[in-house]
Amino acid sequence: MKVTGINGDRRWSESMPAAYEQYLVPVVFRPFAEDLTARATALHPERVLELAAGTGALTSALLAAEPSAEVTATDLNAAMVAFGSTRAPGAVWRQADAQRLPFPDGGFDLVVCQFGVMFFPDRVAAFTEVRRVLAPSGRFLFNTWGPLRTHGFEAALQTGLERAFPVDPPRFLPTVPHGYADPAVVTADLTAAGFAVEDKQELTLRGRAASTADLATGYLTGTPLRVAVEERGGGPAASATVIEEMTARLGPGPVTAPMTAYVFRAAA
Repeated sequence: MKVTGINGDRRWSESMPAAYEQYLVPVVFRPFAEDLTARATALHPERVLELAAGTGALTSALLAAEPSAEVTATDLNAAMVAFGSTRAPGAVWRQADAQRLPFPDGGFDLVVCQFGVMFFPDRVAAFTEVRRVLAPSGRFLFNTWGPLRTHGFEAALQTGLERAFPVDPPRFLPTVPHGYADPAVVTADLTAAGFAVEDKQELTLRGRAASTADLATGYLTGTPLRVAVEERGGGPAASATVIEEMTARLGPGPVTAPMTAYVFRAAA
């Protein structure tokens, strides 16, 4: 899920998808993908567009649950598209910018996005594009993370980063993944783009990981935090500090923690 016009600590590199898929998808993203899939199937979609598809966690679930639906999966990051297309080959994969979608008007009856809208530089512009490619009465279904403090794994990780880099800690987590955590703001942006918000819910699920070391590896090598840590001269010592702090807060493993998100359904 690469976006344009961003700082270095938000960049994605070609080596990140494998770590993201191995360490983070099963723990952090798959539980919410299953929830979004259940909500999507209740709408009986025939033509589905997925934005910011990443490595295909939601894509795979949608294909399994709605085998007759035509699923088009997109991401701005070429490495994610290449990786995701091997993981979920039943979808049509395209590299695409959510603010300039390469699709005709009214081509889909459902647009879905799992934890991607936070990365859009201009959310109203992106939402306006979503509305354009939706058929009349089509639906836009997506989720966004709640405040950082409501995500047990990432709150512990951020504390570890602040301990490892007390002068200039990476701010990727609070400013990007958890930087769109006010449902009123999200609702206002959807309304500005011409959507009618049909449903918004707060949802807390629990993630389970084998160890804090696995989680730290996933975040520090499979997300833009990798670049942020490298730019600050971090190495094995910084990673060890993060793992030590996370272990102190979560336990050595297996570890479990609550994760809160908001889920929106809007009508075109």
